[in-house]
Amino acid sequence: MGDVVNLNRFRKARDKAERSKEADANRVRFGRTKAEKERDRKGAERQARGLDGHKLDGHTPDPDREA
Repeated sequence: MGDVVNLNRFRKARDKAERSKEADANRVRFGRTKAEKERDRKGAERQARGLDGHKLDGHTPDPDREA
């Protein structure tokens, strides 16, 4: 006769292994390293500084007021 197996324990172990495999795939697909995050953050800051440098100084005209 074979060993007695708790089916709930077997099912839970199988589901856990499946979730773990899916999590590993998601880490590869969506994960970013700290260096990549830092590079993107610095690039966004650089773009914001560039846009701020192109702003015009002074008063902006009121569109409701006629010249």
